[in-house]
Amino acid sequence: MSLKNLGDVTYFRLNNEINIPINGQIPLHKDQEALEAFFIENVEPNLMHFDTLRDRFDYLLENDYIEKDFFGKYNFSFIEELSTWLYDQNFKFKSFMAAYKFYQQYAMKTNDGEYYLENVEDRVLLNALYFADGDEELARSIADEMLNQRYQPATPSFLNAGRSRRGELVSCFLIQPTDDMNAIGRSVNSALQLSRIGGGVGINLSNLREAGAPIKGIANAASGVVPVMKLYEDSFSYSNQLGQRQGAGVVYLNVFHPDIIAFLSTKKENADEKIRVKTLSLGVTVPDKYYELIKENEDMYLFSPYDVERIYGKPFSYVDITAEYDNMVANPEIDKKKIRARDLEQEIAKLQQESGYPYIVNIDTANNANPIDGRIVMSNLCSEILQVQEPSIINNDQTYEKLGTDISCNLGSTNVVNLMNTKDFAKSIDAMVRALTFVTDSSSIDVVPSIKNGNDRAHTIGLGAMGLHSYFAKNHIEYGSPESVEFTDIYFMLLNYYSLVSSNKIAKERGIKFYNFEKSKYADGSYFDDYVKEDKDISPVIAKLFEGIKIPTPADWQELKEQVQTDGLYHQNRLAVAPNGSISYINDVSASIHPITQRIEERQEKKTGKIYYPARDLATDTIPYYTSAYDMDMRKVIDVYAAATKHVDQGLSLTLFVRSEIPEGIYDWKTSPKQTTRDLNILRNYAWKQGVKSIYYVRTFTDNGDEVGANQCESCVI
Repeated sequence: MSLKNLGDVTYFRLNNEINIPINGQIPLHKDQEALEAFFIENVEPNLMHFDTLRDRFDYLLENDYIEKDFFGKYNFSFIEELSTWLYDQNFKFKSFMAAYKFYQQYAMKTNDGEYYLENVEDRVLLNALYFADGDEELARSIADEMLNQRYQPATPSFLNAGRSRRGELVSCFLIQPTDDMNAIGRSVNSALQLSRIGGGVGINLSNLREAGAPIKGIANAASGVVPVMKLYEDSFSYSNQLGQRQGAGVVYLNVFHPDIIAFLSTKKENADEKIRVKTLSLGVTVPDKYYELIKENEDMYLFSPYDVERIYGKPFSYVDITAEYDNMVANPEIDKKKIRARDLEQEIAKLQQESGYPYIVNIDTANNANPIDGRIVMSNLCSEILQVQEPSIINNDQTYEKLGTDISCNLGSTNVVNLMNTKDFAKSIDAMVRALTFVTDSSSIDVVPSIKNGNDRAHTIGLGAMGLHSYFAKNHIEYGSPESVEFTDIYFMLLNYYSLVSSNKIAKERGIKFYNFEKSKYADGSYFDDYVKEDKDISPVIAKLFEGIKIPTPADWQELKEQVQTDGLYHQNRLAVAPNGSISYINDVSASIHPITQRIEERQEKKTGKIYYPARDLATDTIPYYTSAYDMDMRKVIDVYAAATKHVDQGLSLTLFVRSEIPEGIYDWKTSPKQTTRDLNILRNYAWKQGVKSIYYVRTFTDNGDEVGANQCESCVI
């Protein structure tokens, strides 16, 4: 019986019985029965078997399932040894959802889709061999981290490692056109190419002149950003990896751009079809000045990007609007129009209620915390990538007069629950950083030269986390409590410290620093100022959780500072927290660092129907600590994210969860249960005040059980 001809199976029914209480109790044992039935009925009869490991690899190589180059970097005796070790660990999935997701989405299958060609151990083996690039000791370490689920590469890396017919290992891309037709045309081609390769594409439109602006002295000639948005949407729709997935993109616009209202209107439910964008995501970059104008209930001026670039000699995105706002208002050479700041704030909140958009990037917050020389101007499809970019200048023949730097995202996640079980944080993080480093080193997106240039210069990676709420519940800590905030602070401080240690080691080993290191806050030492002060005061409850784990002292930070100043860092950026969805199921933990939405999560799996996923370690003692995000004060979530943000050199994908009818007592300002735009305005402003760099979706749970804004970016989420 092949995978395409499965007969009567019991595992879906058994899994669905979790949702039918017995004597008021959740029958969690049904999920374990479903897991067992899945292996008996699905995996075991459809897994292709071989007499020896050599026979297996000969088959995979001869039939072009895996690459030959990486395989040839190892003695086969070592591959046998590592494979034996992996199987000796007796790995077991903890839930039906985890096993089902792995075999449906990640396990390599025969070309006809009839049989599985690998188990988890085999996929981990290929990942470890591929990322270690011939280094046997590193391969052992990566295999150990992955099989024990302390480390999880992002989907593109985990899925494609070792395969001969594969997509890229990176997750997503960020590009930006400048204000001319050559750059716009080149960016449309780049969007087509990057969408074909895989992953979502972020595009910054803030530099483009507004609708009605002059072109070559002809008044009212420019069409503005909306028609360009339609070009990108059509490009992503067309370039969809042979129909396997919908192309995905997000466009960002500065809140002080004159087209901001038209930009937001493209996502309204009643938008005219001529301007409506259905599949394109929207993001807004928000300088601090905007929040100041809202607070003072003042008018705000929207400035012509064409005039601003003409006066300041650089594209609109690269002008510090907060610092230059008054000068720009007073300058008669800059065309501008006036609106009420609070009116725009209402428009943003209304749209977030309707659609979950736009994402918000607090661009000054991001730049003020940025240790790298240059300016952050946008983010990606999940709002966690925040890196400096340089604009390109395009010639008439579409070649580069000046080759700028754009961004590719290279992601992986620590599993908080399992990483906290190790006593050697340094060894674990070093293996993870080196695995991610291989991905950035081997990435060469030459079809978009600005992406390749940015990657070659910066060597950026994005190590994050998943399973934070699972860890809190397991240890009887309430999400959003002072203890949870303190734990998050220390955990991410450790990620920061040990990733810096590893990046410094790699720089010293190779004699290579990231481009412009000498102009960074790492080089002058100022980045370390807050860390080399007095010892962090840790409460007894949290200190016990970190017992046996080396927490760096100010003296350790001082020593690291000196080493970094001497030998540099290999990676321009190291940390970023993606929303990771499906990949967290395989790890049997809550997604990212946000709270769960359901104790027994219900997922609609395409043709399969509903699958139920119980939260990690769900039991009588942990249930009180598994509060749904929809029943939680979002300020608690913001506090947790703010604690992590202090240590993350990029961003964190923060989703806000609210109900259309808000339960009584969650928010002290509420006098009626109906969700209002004021609720979202208060939460966004609170996030900004707490130093949060970006807000991803606003997800609203409606009375009829729907979720508004529940769309997901596949490249980062899974």
